[in-house]
Amino acid sequence: METMTTEQMVLDVLNRASSQNPEILKPAEAKLLEWETQRGFYTVLSNIISNLNIDVNVRWIAVLCFKNGVDKYWRKTAPNAISEEEKQSLKRSLLSSFNEPVNQIATQKAVLIAKIARTDCPKEWNELLPTLMQVVESNNSLVQHRGLLTLHNVIKALCSKRLAGDRRLFQDFAASIFSFVVNLWNGFTEMFFQNVAQNSSNDVLVVNLEKALLSLRILRKLSLHGFYQPQKSTDCMNFFKIIFERIKTSLECLRQIRNKNHQYLLELTEKFIVHLTKVLLSTLDVRPFAFVDFIQPTLELAVYYAFTPAGHEFIFERFVIQCFNLIKGILLCTEYRPAKVIDLTKDPETVRAYQIKMAFFQPNTLTEICRKLVTHYFPLTQDELTTWDSDPENFVHDEVGESWKYSLRPSMETIFVTLFHEFRETLAPILLEMIRETNCMVSPDDMAGILKKDAVYNAVGLAAYDMYDEVDFDQWFMNTLTEELKVKDNNYRVIRRRVTSLIGNWTGIKLSPELRPALYNCVTNLLESDEDMAVRLTASTALRHAIDDFEFNSEQFRPYLDRSFNLLFCLLKEAKECETKMHVLNVMTLMVERVGQTISPHTAALIHFLPLLWTESEDHNMLRVAIVATLVQLVRALGHVSAELNPFLLPVIQLGTDVTQGAIVYLLEDSLELWLTVLENSPVMTNEFMRLFDNMPGLLEYSSENLRLCLIICAAHMLLDPENVMRTQGVEIIKICDGMMADMRNEGLIMLTRLVDTFIRANPEIGCETVKSILPRIFESVYKDNDVYVIMSLNFCILSRVLISSPSIFREVLLIIAGRHNCSEQDVLATILDVWIRKMRNVSQQEQRKLLSLALSNLLTSQSNPVLERFNGIMLNILETLNDITKYDDNGTSSDSLLMPNLGEEPSADPQDQYQFQFQGYYPDDREYETDHEHRKNQLLKIDPIHTVCLRDYLQLQIVELRNQIGPVNYQQLLQTLEADTLQQLNSFVTM
Repeated sequence: METMTTEQMVLDVLNRASSQNPEILKPAEAKLLEWETQRGFYTVLSNIISNLNIDVNVRWIAVLCFKNGVDKYWRKTAPNAISEEEKQSLKRSLLSSFNEPVNQIATQKAVLIAKIARTDCPKEWNELLPTLMQVVESNNSLVQHRGLLTLHNVIKALCSKRLAGDRRLFQDFAASIFSFVVNLWNGFTEMFFQNVAQNSSNDVLVVNLEKALLSLRILRKLSLHGFYQPQKSTDCMNFFKIIFERIKTSLECLRQIRNKNHQYLLELTEKFIVHLTKVLLSTLDVRPFAFVDFIQPTLELAVYYAFTPAGHEFIFERFVIQCFNLIKGILLCTEYRPAKVIDLTKDPETVRAYQIKMAFFQPNTLTEICRKLVTHYFPLTQDELTTWDSDPENFVHDEVGESWKYSLRPSMETIFVTLFHEFRETLAPILLEMIRETNCMVSPDDMAGILKKDAVYNAVGLAAYDMYDEVDFDQWFMNTLTEELKVKDNNYRVIRRRVTSLIGNWTGIKLSPELRPALYNCVTNLLESDEDMAVRLTASTALRHAIDDFEFNSEQFRPYLDRSFNLLFCLLKEAKECETKMHVLNVMTLMVERVGQTISPHTAALIHFLPLLWTESEDHNMLRVAIVATLVQLVRALGHVSAELNPFLLPVIQLGTDVTQGAIVYLLEDSLELWLTVLENSPVMTNEFMRLFDNMPGLLEYSSENLRLCLIICAAHMLLDPENVMRTQGVEIIKICDGMMADMRNEGLIMLTRLVDTFIRANPEIGCETVKSILPRIFESVYKDNDVYVIMSLNFCILSRVLISSPSIFREVLLIIAGRHNCSEQDVLATILDVWIRKMRNVSQQEQRKLLSLALSNLLTSQSNPVLERFNGIMLNILETLNDITKYDDNGTSSDSLLMPNLGEEPSADPQDQYQFQFQGYYPDDREYETDHEHRKNQLLKIDPIHTVCLRDYLQLQIVELRNQIGPVNYQQLLQTLEADTLQQLNSFVTM
């Protein structure tokens, strides 16, 4: 096609791709995807982007298509990569114009250039950086701005490269341009300050400030990533020093700009000030030793503006947060913490930083900061109280993670906890004094007094661990806090909520066990439906702390169980926000877990409500996760799958374990836990379980993260209905396991090998046939003698079980290995026996050693030369096992200690028995509750040869059969191959 025709076609499709009509949009997007790999497509896009006469929306779509194409096809090794000729042409075009008037398109072009630069610069695009340096000196304001914007994105991309060679090149580049960019930044910043002083127009202020901000962003990247040791660069250190004056002057300017009533300019100024503090924070975080000289001025600046009246008139919320974060960063910096004996500290800069820090935080400074935090920052604001009234659920939600970096209340609370922990001896008396000042009933009409008390109580709750020895919480709880909870005035909800939170914080720290009932009573009263919603939610959190405590006593809680559970259920139904429902449900789940089957009479309403909640939460995956976790605990508590739950459980598990459903990303782990719990508490296999098991092959291939749980579920299915499972998915499961074993660490190999062992034990005849595809890999591991101890032991057990249960399959596997190694079946058996005889004494578990001895006894009558040639070694290992497992009663009568004396009795859960060892690697937690699955595990023991066959008697039978096979003469000759001690021991166990 001719260029004009092609360009018109692309332009037409881009026009349609900018449509809001899906019927027009979808075909256009498909066509653009089809063209992505065609030669010349990106040249056409570049021409369209550069043509300022074309509609902005069309150019926007074009630049996005170009950017996505760079991601996919720019690298030389990419499939359908853009040709080198076209790439050179595109790069020239991108550098030919920096006059894009639309800011959004200019930003995308800058990002596009940066993506190319990360791949090509400097070796294959050496003209990029010199060109950008020329552009940023342009007299044209727009061109200069776009040049700075592009340079910022390019430097951001280049500094993200991590190879040593790339980093050296970037450092060389940074050193060469740093002073130049600093001068640019100084120029733009000074012009902005002058503009503010001269009361220039808003447009002029915005232009210069935008350039100053872009230059600052460039300098931040260069200083952090362009210098290995910034403290050795005079330019870099001078830049850091200027920051402090720039912050002060910018805050002065901000006060004047507030009068201009220009929102964008105000936001831009605040963003510039915050970025100045980001330079300090980033340097502290990434290059702490380069920051040592700036610890003192940083602390002075932060404390002046955040904690003194003189500084308050300049500040804004985001800046205060940055001040708090700077103080916290200095206090918590690992590099500023010397050894306990300071003289033993290796780095002198660590000692210097520590001394500067400690010299600054004098008692009077700490006192002022602490009081300011509690009295000025901690009290609830009018905006927060308004939010409480209008949306109590969102008001109560805890901000978690790194919210302290950008949210004021978490930030102030975090800095308080950090300071208190660092300087407990200085600050504890101050907080105690504040407690005494507020330790009296406040009038419900005194809102200021209420808010002050709330702030102090908040501080005590946050400092609970550090105030352990300072506060008699039992007395305070009984004499003051419980009384304050009785005041039901609306204003007093502030106190009731804070007291509830305070009780929750101190519950696990310092509350006498005998006061627990009083606590349960208080918290349960606060869950009543006539209480304020925020107080009820806080009470649910306090209850969670109380029942999640190490010293929780379910019997002590029993009188409050019914009421608290029902009130939580009412709260769950009343909650509107997904996060609130999830929180309350988590509290209920924890309660079910802690009280166990005691909860059974109280769960009917919740069981009926959960399906409705599941339906309502279709778009809220995290709430569904909480529902699944609740179902796990409910099934465990009930001890069975109730008729009401059963129709609901299996579809939930089906959705959460179906690899074709998007929900699996959120629900998989909890759904697998639920699946296992349902299996454990089900008496029989059902058609629904078998359909559910169809998901397992896909799950095994989906991710290795949940392999352990998947294998447990496979074993649980196996015990529920061995024959059915093996005849349906069994072979496919084993084939998948075989493929996974080829590239798996030892931990995974152990889990897979144990599953194979379970297959054979659950139904030896069908099991050996089912696992036949994986046996050559297991036998060959023994043949090559290259396994670690645990895997070796398990492999020997599998080999022994196959030999005992299915000699024909045992021989088939030997023939397969013989074919692989171009030798005879007898040669393979001889090698395996050599490893077996040599390694068997390393098997420490008596149950496993007996199993191996039974298998060796079985081999005695196989009429195999390798066996007879190793008769002495075989007998020696069998006799060692007999010595270990034979016990004698008072009359001197011997017996096999591993035999079950009465098969009508349940075996004891001895952790040393073979089945317990078998499942030891599966279950990470102690499942103390009785389940149908536990019964099935015990039944499996009853058919295990280890516990049903007497080794001595079996050996006697095999010896007699061997004598009959080879005749008396050959038999006597065979006995003569035994060592004297071995023969003597053999005579003591069997009749020769």
